[in-house]
Amino acid sequence: MAGPVPAMTESRQHGSVVFSCMSKFSEVLIDSLIDALAHARGENTDARLHTFDTPDVRAIRRQLHMSQQKFADTYRILLPTLKNWEQGRRIPDATAAAFLLAIAWRPREIGEALAPAAI
Repeated sequence: MAGPVPAMTESRQHGSVVFSCMSKFSEVLIDSLIDALAHARGENTDARLHTFDTPDVRAIRRQLHMSQQKFADTYRILLPTLKNWEQGRRIPDATAAAFLLAIAWRPREIGEALAPAAI
């Protein structure tokens, strides 16, 4: 059975209402969101910026002499996702970018690892 609900006392922090019953996680989350907003506005914050190089998906595919369909099938990438990357409507996230770089460096090995097992 749950214990008593803590009293919610209101205080002002960062220009918004904060309740004392918030967990430490909630406080950290709100502080992080406030920092993210300040960073987005161009203000100087303690936020860390993580960047990664976005591989040229079309160039990788063309270097392998593969159609979009063949590349998508071989490396188990959804065809619409591949098209969105190639046409610049979306960019691969960090994990997808690392996968694409691995394909560029070791296309045969990656393809073999992802091939359906022969029975």
